[in-house]
Amino acid sequence: MERKRFHSGASKFLYDRYIIGDPRREEEYEEEVVNAEIARKIYQLRTKAGLTQQDLAKRVGTSKFAICRLEDADYEGHTLSMLRRIAGALGKRVEIRLLPAKRLRTA
Repeated sequence: MERKRFHSGASKFLYDRYIIGDPRREEEYEEEVVNAEIARKIYQLRTKAGLTQQDLAKRVGTSKFAICRLEDADYEGHTLSMLRRIAGALGKRVEIRLLPAKRLRTA
Protein backbone atom coordinates (compact mmCIF):
# COMPACT_ATOMS: atom_id res chain seq x y z
CA MET A 1 0.00 0.00 0.00
CA GLU A 2 1.25 3.46 -0.91
CA ARG A 3 2.11 5.69 2.03
CA LYS A 4 0.34 9.03 2.06
CA ARG A 5 2.15 12.17 3.09
CA PHE A 6 0.14 14.57 5.18
CA HIS A 7 1.05 18.10 6.20
CA SER A 8 -0.51 17.68 9.62
CA GLY A 9 -1.90 15.14 12.00
CA ALA A 10 -5.32 16.69 11.48
CA SER A 11 -5.30 16.01 7.73
CA LYS A 12 -4.21 12.41 8.37
CA PHE A 13 -7.00 12.03 10.94
CA LEU A 14 -9.59 13.36 8.49
CA TYR A 15 -8.33 11.10 5.71
CA ASP A 16 -8.41 8.05 7.98
CA ARG A 17 -11.84 8.94 9.34
CA TYR A 18 -13.73 10.02 6.22
CA ILE A 19 -11.94 8.72 3.13
CA ILE A 20 -9.98 5.52 3.62
CA GLY A 21 -11.99 2.40 2.94
CA ASP A 22 -14.53 4.15 0.68
CA PRO A 23 -13.40 3.53 -2.93
CA ARG A 24 -15.44 6.45 -4.30
CA ARG A 25 -14.02 8.91 -1.80
CA GLU A 26 -10.49 7.54 -2.24
CA GLU A 27 -10.76 8.09 -6.00
CA GLU A 28 -12.14 11.62 -5.54
CA TYR A 29 -9.36 12.40 -3.07
CA GLU A 30 -6.69 11.21 -5.51
CA GLU A 31 -8.18 13.35 -8.29
CA GLU A 32 -8.11 16.40 -6.02
CA VAL A 33 -4.51 15.71 -5.05
CA VAL A 34 -3.51 15.52 -8.73
CA ASN A 35 -5.37 18.76 -9.55
CA ALA A 36 -3.66 20.53 -6.66
CA GLU A 37 -0.23 19.19 -7.68
CA ILE A 38 -0.65 20.38 -11.27
CA ALA A 39 -1.82 23.82 -10.15
CA ARG A 40 1.05 24.14 -7.68
CA LYS A 41 3.62 23.04 -10.28
CA ILE A 42 2.39 25.55 -12.87
CA TYR A 43 2.52 28.32 -10.27
CA GLN A 44 6.00 27.32 -9.07
CA LEU A 45 7.44 27.12 -12.59
CA ARG A 46 5.87 30.43 -13.61
CA THR A 47 7.08 32.32 -10.56
CA LYS A 48 10.54 30.73 -10.73
CA ALA A 49 10.76 32.00 -14.32
CA GLY A 50 9.85 35.47 -13.03
CA LEU A 51 6.69 35.64 -15.11
CA THR A 52 3.32 37.10 -14.27
CA GLN A 53 0.16 35.26 -15.24
CA GLN A 54 -0.21 37.78 -18.09
CA ASP A 55 3.36 37.09 -19.29
CA LEU A 56 2.78 33.34 -19.35
CA ALA A 57 -0.59 33.80 -21.04
CA LYS A 58 1.08 35.75 -23.87
CA ARG A 59 3.73 33.05 -24.32
CA VAL A 60 1.11 30.29 -24.36
CA GLY A 61 -1.38 32.18 -26.53
CA THR A 62 -4.20 32.27 -24.02
CA SER A 63 -5.70 34.67 -21.50
CA LYS A 64 -4.54 35.63 -18.04
CA PHE A 65 -7.86 34.23 -16.80
CA ALA A 66 -7.00 30.81 -18.26
CA ILE A 67 -3.63 30.79 -16.46
CA CYS A 68 -5.35 31.87 -13.25
CA ARG A 69 -7.79 28.95 -13.56
CA LEU A 70 -4.96 26.50 -14.26
CA GLU A 71 -3.22 27.62 -11.06
CA ASP A 72 -6.40 27.04 -9.02
CA ALA A 73 -6.25 23.75 -7.08
CA ASP A 74 -10.01 23.28 -7.62
CA TYR A 75 -9.76 23.43 -11.41
CA GLU A 76 -10.45 20.08 -13.09
CA GLY A 77 -10.00 20.99 -16.76
CA HIS A 78 -6.27 20.44 -17.24
CA THR A 79 -5.57 19.07 -20.69
CA LEU A 80 -2.41 17.47 -21.97
CA SER A 81 -2.37 19.94 -24.85
CA MET A 82 -2.44 22.97 -22.53
CA LEU A 83 0.14 21.45 -20.19
CA ARG A 84 2.45 20.92 -23.18
CA ARG A 85 1.96 24.54 -24.28
CA ILE A 86 2.76 25.80 -20.79
CA ALA A 87 5.77 23.52 -20.49
CA GLY A 88 7.09 24.70 -23.84
CA ALA A 89 6.63 28.35 -22.88
CA LEU A 90 8.67 27.69 -19.74
CA GLY A 91 11.40 25.69 -21.47
CA LYS A 92 10.17 22.42 -19.97
CA ARG A 93 8.56 19.23 -21.23
CA VAL A 94 5.69 17.14 -19.92
CA GLU A 95 6.46 13.65 -18.68
CA ILE A 96 3.70 11.16 -17.92
CA ARG A 97 4.21 8.14 -15.70
CA LEU A 98 1.79 5.29 -15.20
CA LEU A 99 2.27 3.77 -11.78
CA PRO A 100 0.87 0.60 -10.23
CA ALA A 101 -2.58 1.00 -8.74
CA LYS A 102 -2.97 0.53 -5.02
CA ARG A 103 -5.23 -2.39 -5.75
CA LEU A 104 -6.51 -4.09 -8.85
CA ARG A 105 -9.98 -3.04 -9.86
CA THR A 106 -12.22 -5.38 -11.75
CA ALA A 107 -14.55 -4.06 -14.43
